[in-house]
Amino acid sequence: MTDRKILLTGTVAAVALLAVGGMFLASQGGGDPFAGCGGAGAGGGMDAFGTDFTLTRQDGQRVTAEQVFSKPSLLYFGYTFCPDVCPMDSARNADAAALLGEQGKDVQTVFVTVDPRRDTPQVVADFTAQFPGGMIGLTGSEEEIAAVNKGWRNYYKANDADDKDYYLVDHMTNTFLVLPGNKTVDFFRRDTTSEAMAERVGCFVDALG
Repeated sequence: MTDRKILLTGTVAAVALLAVGGMFLASQGGGDPFAGCGGAGAGGGMDAFGTDFTLTRQDGQRVTAEQVFSKPSLLYFGYTFCPDVCPMDSARNADAAALLGEQGKDVQTVFVTVDPRRDTPQVVADFTAQFPGGMIGLTGSEEEIAAVNKGWRNYYKANDADDKDYYLVDHMTNTFLVLPGNKTVDFFRRDTTSEAMAERVGCFVDALG
């Protein structure tokens, strides 16, 4: 009987210890301050996304990643000749940033071209001017743009074999959430609504403090 009591007592103590440990880990978010924000990247695994860069802003100024990502940013890769997807996604991103602005959260939108041959700073400026909120537009040399897209694992391919002027560009359509310090923490597929995007981004901004 004594051995049975000892075994039972030990089992209860072990269960209690596991429960306390679980509660502690939950309260600490596993060391991840964004663990409670949900979404594609909140559980980690986004550290491999992103790279330092120097690109040309739509006003002709050369800017670094540190200068661009001075505040939480919704980063999108597209091109100005895109007939439908890029304008729609850019409008959605701008709308999400506006919703966050109404909550007192300062989030900006950033557009990086995948078509630097045609997307000069002036062309990018004309495109980004269509969207509210002061969208930042970036272009550069073909080598610079290739390096930035590689950093965010963004596939793109110009279909210009038959026409060097009026071609389309295949590209991925994810939008990335990049925090100050060039830290990518989440991404959004194009079927994410502006409201859902604003809710998730807002959680990251609140956790950022």
